[in-house]
Amino acid sequence: MSRLGEFEFIKRLLSPLTRGAPGAYNLSDDAATLAPSHGFELVVTKDAVIEGVHFLASDPPDLIARKALRVNLSDLAAKGAKPVGFFMALMIPEQIDDTWLTLFAAGLGQDIDAFGCPLLGGDTTRTPGPLAISITAMGEVKTGHMTRRNGAMAGDALCVSGTIGDGALGLDVVRGAHGHLVSEHKQFLIDRYRLPQPRLELGQAEVGCDSACIDISDGLCADVGHICEQSGVAAIIESSQIPLSRAGGAVLAQAPSALARILTGGDDYELAFSVPPANVAAAIAHGLKVCVRVTPIGRFTSGQGLTVLDGAGHPVKLSALGFQHR
Repeated sequence: MSRLGEFEFIKRLLSPLTRGAPGAYNLSDDAATLAPSHGFELVVTKDAVIEGVHFLASDPPDLIARKALRVNLSDLAAKGAKPVGFFMALMIPEQIDDTWLTLFAAGLGQDIDAFGCPLLGGDTTRTPGPLAISITAMGEVKTGHMTRRNGAMAGDALCVSGTIGDGALGLDVVRGAHGHLVSEHKQFLIDRYRLPQPRLELGQAEVGCDSACIDISDGLCADVGHICEQSGVAAIIESSQIPLSRAGGAVLAQAPSALARILTGGDDYELAFSVPPANVAAAIAHGLKVCVRVTPIGRFTSGQGLTVLDGAGHPVKLSALGFQHR
């Protein structure tokens, strides 16, 4: 794998990332043990990130590690779950050296501490490429309280956390687009692409207030569409109400056509959730308590499908609703 060697890599760089979790056995066995707290059940999610698809080969190793973990934590956030640990399979190309691995482990350790989510086990293997990281993350929720995609009802408000479109626009900036932006805005968007912010505290705070939730990974429209499909409802998005960062607003002011990218580009890792009308004020207040903006951007209705309206109330035509892996 590298000059460090597979088992030395595990012993020196990965074992400390268990942070003493008793069921991890310091990565000395073939498996781990894990039991949820009394009255809770486990929530398990799995996402992989692959060089050239979810991150670029030139991205810093520590940020690649943190993004790999955070996209999984974002799924736990949408379920209202508190993280308890994760497993990682790391598929390493020949050209990756010890310095890269050291930086990768350091970045992973930073987020393990930040989110209280230790490494419990996994696998390392050599590959001809590209670099790939597969993480299985686990959290816990009170038994029967996991927030699903299928609870939205006609009349519910559609809300989102944070700002939308920054991740996709950040990737565009990395690739050389939006040269008119000031450096501060460029760096903000790049940071949002490379280092998403899983809304764990918000997801937990909204349990019982929201009726369905999903994290926005493949694009706002695509992921709201998943809620619609699973809940048997339709949705209307008011594009003029979508919260934008100052950097995202600057892009849209210069290029109105960027609206489609904001709506469908993905990599936001914000939450989109349905809220019964009587709970909207509480949902916004929950966001304020955890310092995350919550914005109503539309509503769910009877029927099927998704409609996006512009500021004049006219439908916005989109060639695709979001990213598709196949």
